Amino acid sequence: MNDAELAAHLAEDAGRILLAVRESGRHHGKELGRAGDAEANAVLCKALRELRPDDGLLSEEEKDNAARLAKRRVWIVDPLDGTREYSEGREDWAVHVALAVDGAAEAGAVALPSLGLVLRSDRPTTRPAPPLRPRMIVSRTRPAAEALAVAEAIGADLVEMGSAGAKAMAVVRGEADIYLHSGGQHQWDNCAPVAVARAHGLHCSQLDGSPLVYNRADTFTPDLLICVPQLAERVFAALTSAAS
Repeated sequence: MNDAELAAHLAEDAGRILLAVRESGRHHGKELGRAGDAEANAVLCKALRELRPDDGLLSEEEKDNAARLAKRRVWIVDPLDGTREYSEGREDWAVHVALAVDGAAEAGAVALPSLGLVLRSDRPTTRPAPPLRPRMIVSRTRPAAEALAVAEAIGADLVEMGSAGAKAMAVVRGEADIYLHSGGQHQWDNCAPVAVARAHGLHCSQLDGSPLVYNRADTFTPDLLICVPQLAERVFAALTSAAS
């Protein structure tokens, strides 16, 4: 099983576990999120340590191990992206499994278990052409000021959604055209989405156009842009205008 196949297999497995935990009725509210996170994380980390023992590992749900910094290959996982949405019984949550090689998001998968979907870096699909009026996906609870400014500048319609993975995959699937996040994330929030989005031909960068670099000592990533390539320059121009 190659790396992309493994990522997809593990993301799908973790998704099934999370659905089973939610459907069991044993947990509710925040406790449901904690239980799902713990069970999915245990499966993902156990499998990666057994199947890729020489690789590094960074998971949101485990204490960081600095030994990963000496590795060229590091798996970066988020067992449950969108805990609030998962706990509320919504569909817009995800499982992220990615492999970073020399700091680049090389392979990955994002599972959307409630939709029965796994988006993969090794199986790019053709998304429909963007409409004349672009669609920008934003947080349903705290849309970023920069995203709202860009949407107004370029005449984009806003689409509200929950987790980072669900937002990024909405662009991959052609349900939106721009995902701009400026409120800060961590490497596990966007490594798998970026691996998948790049494989599907989308533009992925920080808001200043610089590349996204993974397996850094500081897991914080300040901002993110995933969009169809023909809209990237319009977004950058709008960001520059809004900052001036």
